[in-house]
Amino acid sequence: MPRVLVTGATGYIGGRLVPELLAAGYDVRVLARHPERIASRDWSGNVDVVKGDATSRDDLRRALDGVDVAYYLIHALGAGSGFAERDRSTARGFAVVAREVGVGRVVYLGGLYPEGEKLSPHLESRREVEQILLDGGAPTVVLRAAVILGSGSASFEMMRYLTERLPAMVAPRWINNRIQPIAVRDVLRYLVGAASIPVEVSRGFDIGGPDILTYREMMQRYAAVAGLRPRVIRAVPVLTPGLASLWVGLVTPVPPGIARPLVGSLVHEVVAQEDDIKQYVPDPPEGLIGFDEAVALALARIRDLDVRTSWVSASTPGAPSDPLPDDPDWSGGSLLVDDRSSRVDTTSDALWTVIEGIGGAHGWYSWRLGWVARGLMDRLFGGPGLRRGRRHPHRLAEGDALDWWRVEKIEPGRLLRLRAEMRLPGLAWLELSVEDADAARPTFRQRAVFLPRGLPGQLYWWAISPFHGIVFGGMQRNIAQAAAHAARAADAGPPA
Repeated sequence: MPRVLVTGATGYIGGRLVPELLAAGYDVRVLARHPERIASRDWSGNVDVVKGDATSRDDLRRALDGVDVAYYLIHALGAGSGFAERDRSTARGFAVVAREVGVGRVVYLGGLYPEGEKLSPHLESRREVEQILLDGGAPTVVLRAAVILGSGSASFEMMRYLTERLPAMVAPRWINNRIQPIAVRDVLRYLVGAASIPVEVSRGFDIGGPDILTYREMMQRYAAVAGLRPRVIRAVPVLTPGLASLWVGLVTPVPPGIARPLVGSLVHEVVAQEDDIKQYVPDPPEGLIGFDEAVALALARIRDLDVRTSWVSASTPGAPSDPLPDDPDWSGGSLLVDDRSSRVDTTSDALWTVIEGIGGAHGWYSWRLGWVARGLMDRLFGGPGLRRGRRHPHRLAEGDALDWWRVEKIEPGRLLRLRAEMRLPGLAWLELSVEDADAARPTFRQRAVFLPRGLPGQLYWWAISPFHGIVFGGMQRNIAQAAAHAARAADAGPPA
């Protein structure tokens, strides 16, 4: 079987592409900085996982060795002002190594852009990466897409929350620009098909769905499919992309750092100028998926709690990835710890159910106003805040985003370890665990661990220490009470 490499396999598109490639009969390898984040995927046992970073040429050589087709699905979206240089550098390294080891085909998913216009920084970076890969020496297929419609995509979630939360709104005048969105299922079909395009073909292709709509029309069509009343939308000339992205960040879970490049892309009309891809990847007999059907499919996934990947699946740019050191005397620095334990009047199963369900709509079981205020502060400084929520209301897996945390380790029934991705002068973890699980009254242990970064980190810890009793003490009591209440309700059974 042809061997393919997928980079960005923990991201939105990569995480959906891998099972499609497996189903098509390809031998799949993935490059991942954190292989543990792949372990929870139902396809993890069917792929070859190479631990490494796409910025390391040595890691790339190990990953690309013997590969027939390499998917480049890496974008520094939301990575701050230096994202364009990071995109350039990573793409150049990938192109060089792909040529050196003899990769037969590179496939890149880029952005649809108009020719001859000054592009937004985000689209310009996509165009530049496209050219670097096309000039790299290995045969390359570039697929250019505009708004991707699918549950969990950043573009779709931004449109969904704006439409659902705002029955009336003011919007930038370029809300009337035309866009050619495409369903994520069609994007995946094109990506899989690109692997078998003849090697003599090395070029870019525009891909888009059957509908060309303005963003205003997309919001109104979304409202109709979702069963909402028509939205009142007024265009004004004063909202710059920067201001609009801040507004989007306040209304939707998408933080300004990611909203800014998405909003900036809407300044342009993005409509496919050709459909040459159909010569190599023909349309299915039933045709491409239209806007209304794509929205209905996405909403069904959300309703059925079957969102397989999301924009929050990828690591937050700039967020720490250091694991919690097992050695308490770790040489990297002094760990500051708030450690609390208590016996609880409930079963270990009931306690674990509450622990695994923490965050998102369930909240954090203490001083809600304090958590909300800290989340807003984090978003102001470019962090994720509390709006990412949870992938599933009751289940967690390693690598899942959970508000401003990332699940670093989970041992069902025993341990949940979260690593903070909020903006901090140091590294932070929160551990929630069940001890003495077989006892009549199991122990609920809670550890907040902080590794300060210099004097600012030390000052931060001691400044918030007076609130630990309110935050962590309240969490200790309220989780135990919630577990006891759930156990009693389960014993009582359904009402007669």
